[in-house]
Amino acid sequence: MRIDLHTHILPKAWPDLRERYGYPGWVSLEHTGPCCARMSIDGKGFRDVESNCWDPLRRIEECDSAGGGGVTMQVLSTVPVMFSYWAKAQHAADLAVLLNDHIAGVVRDHPARFAGLGTLPMQDADLACRELHRCVRDLGLPGVQIGTHVGGRNLDDPSLRPVFEEAQRLGAAVFVHPWDMLAKDRMPKYWLPWLVGMPTETCLAICSVLFSGMLDAMPRLRLAFAHGGGSFPGTLGRIEHGYEARPDLCAVDCSCSPRSYLADAVRGTPARFWVDSLTHDPGALADLVRLFDARRVCLGSDYPFPLGEAKPGAMLEAMTTLTPEQKRAIRATSTLEFLGRA
Repeated sequence: MRIDLHTHILPKAWPDLRERYGYPGWVSLEHTGPCCARMSIDGKGFRDVESNCWDPLRRIEECDSAGGGGVTMQVLSTVPVMFSYWAKAQHAADLAVLLNDHIAGVVRDHPARFAGLGTLPMQDADLACRELHRCVRDLGLPGVQIGTHVGGRNLDDPSLRPVFEEAQRLGAAVFVHPWDMLAKDRMPKYWLPWLVGMPTETCLAICSVLFSGMLDAMPRLRLAFAHGGGSFPGTLGRIEHGYEARPDLCAVDCSCSPRSYLADAVRGTPARFWVDSLTHDPGALADLVRLFDARRVCLGSDYPFPLGEAKPGAMLEAMTTLTPEQKRAIRATSTLEFLGRA
Protein backbone atom coordinates (compact mmCIF):
# COMPACT_ATOMS: atom_id res chain seq x y z
CA MET A 1 0.00 0.00 0.00
CA ARG A 2 1.28 3.44 -0.95
CA ILE A 3 -0.38 6.67 0.18
CA ASP A 4 0.84 9.91 -1.36
CA LEU A 5 0.24 12.71 1.17
CA HIS A 6 1.35 15.54 -1.09
CA THR A 7 -0.72 15.95 -4.26
CA HIS A 8 -2.58 18.95 -5.67
CA ILE A 9 -5.89 19.22 -7.49
CA LEU A 10 -8.08 21.94 -9.02
CA PRO A 11 -11.65 22.00 -10.27
CA LYS A 12 -11.90 21.78 -14.04
CA ALA A 13 -13.44 25.27 -14.04
CA TRP A 14 -14.54 27.96 -11.64
CA PRO A 15 -16.28 31.35 -11.95
CA ASP A 16 -14.54 34.56 -12.98
CA LEU A 17 -13.35 35.53 -9.50
CA ARG A 18 -12.41 39.07 -10.47
CA GLU A 19 -15.97 39.64 -11.63
CA ARG A 20 -17.41 37.76 -8.66
CA TYR A 21 -15.53 39.77 -6.01
CA GLY A 22 -14.89 43.04 -7.81
CA TYR A 23 -11.10 43.41 -7.70
CA PRO A 24 -7.98 41.88 -9.30
CA GLY A 25 -5.41 39.37 -8.07
CA TRP A 26 -7.43 36.19 -8.50
CA VAL A 27 -6.36 33.04 -10.33
CA SER A 28 -8.20 32.09 -13.51
CA LEU A 29 -8.04 28.88 -15.54
CA GLU A 30 -8.18 29.01 -19.32
CA HIS A 31 -8.44 25.71 -21.20
CA THR A 32 -6.03 25.92 -24.11
CA GLY A 33 -6.63 22.41 -25.49
CA PRO A 34 -8.44 19.13 -24.79
CA CYS A 35 -6.11 18.14 -21.95
CA CYS A 36 -4.28 21.32 -21.01
CA ALA A 37 -4.97 24.70 -19.43
CA ARG A 38 -3.19 27.80 -18.21
CA MET A 39 -3.46 29.30 -14.76
CA SER A 40 -3.19 33.10 -14.91
CA ILE A 41 -3.37 36.05 -12.53
CA ASP A 42 -4.69 39.24 -14.10
CA GLY A 43 -3.77 37.99 -17.55
CA LYS A 44 -0.22 36.99 -16.62
CA GLY A 45 0.56 33.29 -16.95
CA PHE A 46 1.33 31.54 -13.70
CA ARG A 47 1.47 27.85 -14.60
CA ASP A 48 0.46 25.50 -17.41
CA VAL A 49 -1.32 22.39 -16.20
CA GLU A 50 -2.63 19.20 -17.77
CA SER A 51 -5.83 17.27 -17.22
CA ASN A 52 -4.23 15.24 -14.42
CA CYS A 53 -4.62 18.41 -12.37
CA TRP A 54 -8.43 18.09 -12.47
CA ASP A 55 -9.40 14.71 -13.93
CA PRO A 56 -9.64 12.04 -11.19
CA LEU A 57 -9.81 9.19 -13.71
CA ARG A 58 -6.54 10.24 -15.31
CA ARG A 59 -5.00 10.53 -11.85
CA ILE A 60 -6.08 6.99 -11.01
CA GLU A 61 -4.73 5.74 -14.32
CA GLU A 62 -1.36 7.38 -13.67
CA CYS A 63 -1.26 6.08 -10.09
CA ASP A 64 -1.86 2.55 -11.35
CA SER A 65 0.79 2.75 -14.07
CA ALA A 66 4.37 1.59 -13.58
CA GLY A 67 5.52 5.20 -13.93
CA GLY A 68 3.09 6.25 -11.21
CA GLY A 69 4.73 3.91 -8.74
CA GLY A 70 1.57 1.99 -7.91
CA VAL A 71 0.10 4.65 -5.61
CA THR A 72 -2.90 3.23 -3.78
CA MET A 73 -4.32 6.52 -2.54
CA GLN A 74 -3.64 10.21 -3.09
CA VAL A 75 -4.34 12.85 -0.45
CA LEU A 76 -5.72 15.81 -2.40
CA SER A 77 -5.15 19.46 -1.55
CA THR A 78 -5.56 22.65 -3.54
CA VAL A 79 -2.72 24.38 -5.39
CA PRO A 80 -1.29 26.78 -2.76
CA VAL A 81 -1.66 29.87 -4.97
CA MET A 82 -5.39 29.41 -4.40
CA PHE A 83 -5.07 30.12 -0.64
CA SER A 84 -5.80 33.81 -1.37
CA TYR A 85 -4.71 35.04 2.06
CA TRP A 86 -4.23 38.50 0.53
CA ALA A 87 -7.92 38.87 -0.29
CA LYS A 88 -10.88 40.10 1.75
CA ALA A 89 -11.63 37.37 4.26
CA GLN A 90 -15.24 36.81 3.23
CA HIS A 91 -14.16 36.31 -0.38
CA ALA A 92 -11.39 33.87 0.55
CA ALA A 93 -13.96 32.01 2.65
CA ASP A 94 -16.36 31.83 -0.30
CA LEU A 95 -13.60 30.46 -2.54
CA ALA A 96 -12.59 27.95 0.14
CA VAL A 97 -16.14 26.55 0.14
CA LEU A 98 -15.97 26.09 -3.64
CA LEU A 99 -12.58 24.35 -3.50
CA ASN A 100 -13.42 22.20 -0.49
CA ASP A 101 -16.75 21.06 -1.90
CA HIS A 102 -14.92 20.02 -5.07
CA ILE A 103 -12.29 17.99 -3.19
CA ALA A 104 -14.95 16.36 -1.02
CA GLY A 105 -16.88 15.44 -4.16
CA VAL A 106 -13.86 13.73 -5.74
CA VAL A 107 -13.26 11.80 -2.52
CA ARG A 108 -16.93 10.85 -2.31
CA ASP A 109 -16.86 9.50 -5.88
CA HIS A 110 -13.62 7.53 -5.36
CA PRO A 111 -13.29 6.85 -1.62
CA ALA A 112 -10.80 4.02 -2.03
CA ARG A 113 -8.40 6.14 -4.09
CA PHE A 114 -8.53 9.62 -2.58
CA ALA A 115 -8.58 11.42 0.74
CA GLY A 116 -8.80 15.20 0.96
CA LEU A 117 -7.47 18.21 2.82
CA GLY A 118 -9.44 21.45 2.79
CA THR A 119 -8.28 25.05 2.58
CA LEU A 120 -9.15 27.85 5.00
CA PRO A 121 -9.46 31.67 4.93
CA MET A 122 -6.62 31.97 7.44
CA GLN A 123 -6.68 35.79 7.40
CA ASP A 124 -9.78 35.61 9.63
CA ALA A 125 -9.57 33.07 12.46
CA ASP A 126 -13.33 32.97 13.06
CA LEU A 127 -14.11 32.25 9.42
CA ALA A 128 -11.23 29.76 9.27
CA CYS A 129 -12.51 27.87 12.31
CA ARG A 130 -16.00 27.80 10.85
CA GLU A 131 -14.76 26.32 7.56
CA LEU A 132 -12.46 23.91 9.39
CA HIS A 133 -15.45 22.62 11.33
CA ARG A 134 -17.44 22.24 8.09
CA CYS A 135 -14.55 20.40 6.41
CA VAL A 136 -14.27 17.85 9.20
CA ARG A 137 -17.84 17.48 10.44
CA ASP A 138 -19.86 18.02 7.25
CA LEU A 139 -17.53 17.06 4.41
CA GLY A 140 -15.71 14.27 6.22
CA LEU A 141 -12.22 15.52 5.38
CA PRO A 142 -9.46 14.45 7.82
CA GLY A 143 -7.84 17.89 7.89
CA VAL A 144 -6.64 20.93 6.00
CA GLN A 145 -3.69 22.39 4.13
CA ILE A 146 -2.45 25.85 5.17
CA GLY A 147 0.40 28.12 4.13
CA THR A 148 3.70 28.80 5.87
CA HIS A 149 2.56 32.32 6.73
CA VAL A 150 -0.59 34.40 6.47
CA GLY A 151 -0.08 37.85 5.02
CA GLY A 152 3.32 38.15 6.69
CA ARG A 153 2.14 36.68 9.99
CA ASN A 154 4.17 33.61 10.93
CA LEU A 155 2.44 30.55 12.34
CA ASP A 156 3.22 31.59 15.92
CA ASP A 157 1.14 34.77 15.56
CA PRO A 158 -1.47 34.92 18.37
CA SER A 159 -4.20 35.75 15.87
CA LEU A 160 -3.76 32.30 14.28
CA ARG A 161 -3.74 30.34 17.54
CA PRO A 162 -7.54 29.73 17.58
CA VAL A 163 -7.31 27.85 14.29
CA PHE A 164 -4.71 25.44 15.65
CA GLU A 165 -6.69 25.03 18.86
CA GLU A 166 -9.78 24.17 16.84
CA ALA A 167 -7.77 21.68 14.76
CA GLN A 168 -6.66 19.96 17.96
CA ARG A 169 -10.22 19.93 19.31
CA LEU A 170 -11.58 18.42 16.10
CA GLY A 171 -8.68 15.99 15.68
CA ALA A 172 -7.92 17.55 12.29
CA ALA A 173 -4.57 17.07 10.57
CA VAL A 174 -2.80 20.25 9.39
CA PHE A 175 -0.47 20.02 6.38
CA VAL A 176 1.74 23.11 6.00
CA HIS A 177 2.80 24.03 2.46
CA PRO A 178 4.66 27.17 1.28
CA TRP A 179 2.72 29.50 -1.02
CA ASP A 180 5.13 32.45 -1.06
CA MET A 181 8.91 32.65 -1.13
CA LEU A 182 11.32 34.68 0.96
CA ALA A 183 13.49 37.18 -0.93
CA LYS A 184 11.78 36.40 -4.23
CA ASP A 185 12.49 39.95 -5.43
CA ARG A 186 16.22 39.46 -4.82
CA MET A 187 16.54 36.20 -6.72
CA PRO A 188 14.13 36.08 -9.66
CA LYS A 189 16.66 34.35 -11.95
CA TYR A 190 17.44 30.64 -12.21
CA TRP A 191 14.08 29.61 -10.62
CA LEU A 192 15.69 30.41 -7.25
CA PRO A 193 12.47 31.42 -5.48
CA TRP A 194 11.27 27.85 -5.95
CA LEU A 195 14.63 26.17 -5.35
CA VAL A 196 15.89 28.25 -2.40
CA GLY A 197 13.11 30.53 -1.15
CA MET A 198 10.46 27.84 -0.84
CA PRO A 199 12.53 25.46 1.37
CA THR A 200 13.49 28.45 3.52
CA GLU A 201 9.81 29.34 3.96
CA THR A 202 9.15 25.89 5.37
CA CYS A 203 12.11 26.10 7.74
CA LEU A 204 10.84 29.44 9.02
CA ALA A 205 7.39 27.97 9.60
CA ILE A 206 8.79 25.00 11.54
CA CYS A 207 10.95 27.25 13.71
CA SER A 208 8.02 29.57 14.37
CA VAL A 209 6.05 26.60 15.68
CA LEU A 210 8.86 25.12 17.77
CA PHE A 211 10.15 28.33 19.35
CA SER A 212 6.61 29.47 20.18
CA GLY A 213 5.95 26.45 22.40
CA MET A 214 2.83 25.65 20.36
CA LEU A 215 3.42 21.91 20.44
CA ASP A 216 3.65 21.93 24.23
CA ALA A 217 0.47 23.97 24.56
CA MET A 218 -1.35 21.69 22.09
CA PRO A 219 0.02 18.17 22.62
CA ARG A 220 -2.59 16.47 20.40
CA LEU A 221 -2.12 18.80 17.40
CA ARG A 222 -0.96 16.92 14.32
CA LEU A 223 1.23 18.99 11.97
CA ALA A 224 3.09 17.94 8.83
CA PHE A 225 5.40 20.03 6.66
CA ALA A 226 5.94 19.70 2.92
CA HIS A 227 9.15 19.15 0.94
CA GLY A 228 10.92 17.14 3.63
CA GLY A 229 10.73 20.04 6.05
CA GLY A 230 12.46 22.36 3.58
CA SER A 231 15.85 23.57 4.77
CA PHE A 232 15.11 22.76 8.43
CA PRO A 233 16.92 19.38 8.58
CA GLY A 234 20.07 20.84 7.01
CA THR A 235 20.17 23.83 9.37
CA LEU A 236 19.05 22.05 12.54
CA GLY A 237 22.57 22.10 14.02
CA ARG A 238 22.80 25.87 13.65
CA ILE A 239 19.26 26.34 15.00
CA GLU A 240 19.94 24.13 18.01
CA HIS A 241 23.26 25.86 18.70
CA GLY A 242 21.56 29.25 18.55
CA TYR A 243 18.99 28.10 21.10
CA GLU A 244 21.76 26.98 23.47
CA ALA A 245 24.06 29.97 22.87
CA ARG A 246 21.45 32.72 23.08
CA PRO A 247 18.48 31.57 25.13
CA ASP A 248 17.77 35.23 25.85
CA LEU A 249 16.82 35.57 22.19
CA CYS A 250 15.59 32.09 21.28
CA ALA A 251 14.01 30.64 24.43
CA VAL A 252 11.69 33.54 25.21
CA ASP A 253 8.48 31.58 24.52
CA CYS A 254 9.53 27.96 24.97
CA SER A 255 11.39 25.80 27.44
CA CYS A 256 12.42 22.99 25.11
CA SER A 257 15.18 22.97 22.52
CA PRO A 258 14.30 22.40 18.85
CA ARG A 259 16.00 19.01 18.84
CA SER A 260 13.80 17.83 21.71
CA TYR A 261 10.84 17.76 19.32
CA LEU A 262 12.61 15.27 17.05
CA ALA A 263 13.06 11.51 17.33
CA ASP A 264 14.73 10.09 20.42
CA ALA A 265 16.54 6.88 19.51
CA VAL A 266 17.22 6.02 23.16
CA ARG A 267 13.58 6.18 24.18
CA GLY A 268 12.36 4.92 20.82
CA THR A 269 9.99 7.82 20.31
CA PRO A 270 9.34 9.54 16.97
CA ALA A 271 9.33 13.28 16.30
CA ARG A 272 6.46 15.41 17.52
CA PHE A 273 5.49 16.40 13.96
CA TRP A 274 5.59 14.94 10.47
CA VAL A 275 7.37 15.76 7.20
CA ASP A 276 6.90 14.34 3.73
CA SER A 277 9.59 12.40 1.88
CA LEU A 278 10.08 14.82 -1.02
CA THR A 279 13.84 15.39 -0.89
CA HIS A 280 15.04 14.09 -4.31
CA ASP A 281 18.11 12.70 -2.57
CA PRO A 282 18.56 9.31 -0.84
CA GLY A 283 20.99 10.74 1.70
CA ALA A 284 18.59 13.50 2.61
CA LEU A 285 15.73 11.03 3.01
CA ALA A 286 17.91 8.81 5.20
CA ASP A 287 18.68 11.86 7.31
CA LEU A 288 14.95 12.59 7.68
CA VAL A 289 14.44 9.08 8.99
CA ARG A 290 17.29 9.58 11.46
CA LEU A 291 15.96 12.92 12.68
CA PHE A 292 12.22 12.22 12.66
CA ASP A 293 11.90 8.40 12.65
CA ALA A 294 10.20 6.67 9.71
CA ARG A 295 6.93 6.87 11.64
CA ARG A 296 6.96 10.62 11.02
CA VAL A 297 7.98 10.60 7.35
CA CYS A 298 5.13 10.37 4.81
CA LEU A 299 5.41 9.52 1.14
CA GLY A 300 4.91 12.75 -0.79
CA SER A 301 5.37 13.47 -4.48
CA ASP A 302 3.96 16.98 -5.21
CA TYR A 303 1.98 15.39 -8.06
CA PRO A 304 1.41 16.57 -10.76
CA PHE A 305 4.04 19.33 -10.84
CA PRO A 306 7.60 19.38 -12.26
CA LEU A 307 9.39 19.82 -8.93
CA GLY A 308 7.73 16.65 -7.69
CA GLU A 309 8.83 13.05 -7.71
CA ALA A 310 7.89 11.62 -11.11
CA LYS A 311 7.72 8.05 -9.79
CA PRO A 312 6.41 8.31 -6.22
CA GLY A 313 8.32 5.99 -3.92
CA ALA A 314 10.83 4.81 -6.52
CA MET A 315 13.77 6.37 -4.69
CA LEU A 316 12.50 5.00 -1.39
CA GLU A 317 12.28 1.46 -2.73
CA ALA A 318 15.80 1.63 -4.20
CA MET A 319 17.38 2.64 -0.88
CA THR A 320 19.35 -0.10 0.87
CA THR A 321 19.91 1.84 4.10
CA LEU A 322 16.28 1.57 5.25
CA THR A 323 14.68 -1.51 6.76
CA PRO A 324 11.49 -3.07 5.37
CA GLU A 325 9.68 -1.80 8.46
CA GLN A 326 10.87 1.75 7.85
CA LYS A 327 9.81 1.58 4.20
CA ARG A 328 6.36 0.32 5.19
CA ALA A 329 5.96 3.26 7.56
CA ILE A 330 6.90 5.81 4.90
CA ARG A 331 4.73 4.16 2.25
CA ALA A 332 1.52 4.36 4.26
CA THR A 333 1.32 3.89 8.02
CA SER A 334 2.87 7.24 8.98
CA THR A 335 0.36 9.03 6.73
CA LEU A 336 -2.54 7.06 8.16
CA GLU A 337 -1.47 8.11 11.67
CA PHE A 338 -1.12 11.75 10.58
CA LEU A 339 -4.61 11.68 9.08
CA GLY A 340 -6.01 10.08 12.24
CA ARG A 341 -6.87 6.85 10.45
CA ALA A 342 -4.33 4.49 11.99
